[in-house]
Amino acid sequence: MAALLLGACSALPDKPTRAALYDFGPGPLSAQPTTRQAPLPPLALADISTPGGVLDNQAVLYRLAYADAQNLRPYSKARWSMPPAQLVRQRLRETLSRNRAVLNAGEGPALNRGANQGVLPRVLQLELEEFSHLFDTPTSSVGLVRLRATLVETTPTGEKLLAQRNFTVQRPATSADAPGGVRALTAATDAAIEEISTWLQQAP
Repeated sequence: MAALLLGACSALPDKPTRAALYDFGPGPLSAQPTTRQAPLPPLALADISTPGGVLDNQAVLYRLAYADAQNLRPYSKARWSMPPAQLVRQRLRETLSRNRAVLNAGEGPALNRGANQGVLPRVLQLELEEFSHLFDTPTSSVGLVRLRATLVETTPTGEKLLAQRNFTVQRPATSADAPGGVRALTAATDAAIEEISTWLQQAP
């Protein structure tokens, strides 16, 4: 009987391997140094939209540009901790908050006006168009991030377009796997956010 039980146990399938869970890391581990520069005007940040819903899940995606560039494939053993658009928005808010108040667009109009001397702050709208680990060859790859940023002003007659720009940033991956893609996408996201921050300061 014991031998039969042991045989039955050995025939059971192995437990499925749990997918690794990734985010952009802990962020700054200490307070940012204060400067004498006057803080920038408050900004309202809208939720980041995605085209077609392909980025509305937690899959870590890659493309094989040398074989089938139109095919987005998910890594089977890796997932983001939240959908990429939410991760990007969280990182963007952390960065912009270093030198300005960042509010949620469409929430608390009274609070928004209070933070901007009675005037509704400008609204930053973003669309995340690409967020993938792109392979040029089986051994050469980058993390590719593409965003469309729109800055609008809320007026009594509706939204007024102030500025719009596309941002495309890529950073090399150190390895041809999910961890390498995650690190490259994190670096590309941080670089894109720095470009957006500079653009906002230069916007009319």
